[in-house]
Amino acid sequence: MHPSQMPIVELLKVAVELQESGKRVKVLWQESESLAFLARGREYRSEFHLNPSDEVMFMVRGSMDLHYRKPEGGSDIAVIPEGGTIFTPTGIAHSPRFAPDAFVLVIERLRRPGELDRFRWFCPACDEFLHEEAVHVSDYRTDPVAGAYQRFYGDVAARTCKSCGTVMPDERL
Repeated sequence: MHPSQMPIVELLKVAVELQESGKRVKVLWQESESLAFLARGREYRSEFHLNPSDEVMFMVRGSMDLHYRKPEGGSDIAVIPEGGTIFTPTGIAHSPRFAPDAFVLVIERLRRPGELDRFRWFCPACDEFLHEEAVHVSDYRTDPVAGAYQRFYGDVAARTCKSCGTVMPDERL
């Protein structure tokens, strides 16, 4: 393989570019079966992502509170420090929460035809399931998280708990 076919990425340089641009995600490559991107934190992240592939996250700058759903119900938090990495297996609903000046490198498998990424929200008062957005991600440059958020927060019925009546506030504001 020729070196020009193997992308070399300076992560700290990309982090500065992301911060200056105001964008949240920079795809580093989507080749063969591999996807890698650098992401900035989102102040309002509240959903749990179910990825159809394994995922590796490496904290380039700052730390992350990785909220995740437990099989028996409820959630817990894994704290990933700067320079730390975590392996998240397929099917673990997780919610990476970190500051906008922190950056994570994410490496995962490209989606296969028919595979769906699922974004789930739970009631902040009683922890009951609220809503799910499911999308096929053919190109990660489209920022599927932002699209799922727009649909969820734009729908008051989706944000209203059927169990206790709590309306999840629009955290984007």
